[in-house]
Amino acid sequence: MQNSQNTIEWIVANGNVIFESVGILAFALSGLLESARKKLDLVGMAMVAALAAFGGGTLRDILLDRRPFFWVQNVAWIFVILGLCLLSLFFLRTRHLELTERAIQWPDAIGLGVFSAGGTQIALGEHMPAIIAVIMGTLTAVFGGVARDIAVNQIPKLFIDHQPYAVVAFTGCWIVVIGDWLTWPSVVSLGLSAIVIIALRMCAVLFSWRLPTWRV
Repeated sequence: MQNSQNTIEWIVANGNVIFESVGILAFALSGLLESARKKLDLVGMAMVAALAAFGGGTLRDILLDRRPFFWVQNVAWIFVILGLCLLSLFFLRTRHLELTERAIQWPDAIGLGVFSAGGTQIALGEHMPAIIAVIMGTLTAVFGGVARDIAVNQIPKLFIDHQPYAVVAFTGCWIVVIGDWLTWPSVVSLGLSAIVIIALRMCAVLFSWRLPTWRV
């Protein structure tokens, strides 16, 4: 019983770190899969994975004037990314995987939800207004994917596939704001926000939801 209580207390105290870790791994995996589809070498894979994993958080830290950047403060993530790249080279050579665009969207959806919630919480911790915190959360989540797509020489999917992506992130970030207003434990508002965003994004992919488009 005591061990369970200690575990819960540790999760509550380290909620932001846990969420950031999950988001980094999810976006790094999306970058690895995308670079594998493009048949990049090890250097290319590492760069694309790093851009996907660190791009959004770096932009957030720049705009919030937070130093050092989160990945500079936790340099172990650089070695994690390099290790994932090395492992993926061996794994993808020994396994027959169909690297479709939809396969890449699953880890991307997880990263979207986790980074959106975490970025909003960080901005609130910097005493930003609610709308600014939500924008920061959305940028944290979407910019890594934009940087990833540009690096592999394609127009970012965010701009052309007409599926709810940034809209989903923007909507779900408000759950973190509401949780802050209601003084919920941060791990509760973070978890609920991430789950809602991930679920909405997966539904958008599965059911081919589309945003309104221009008539030509």
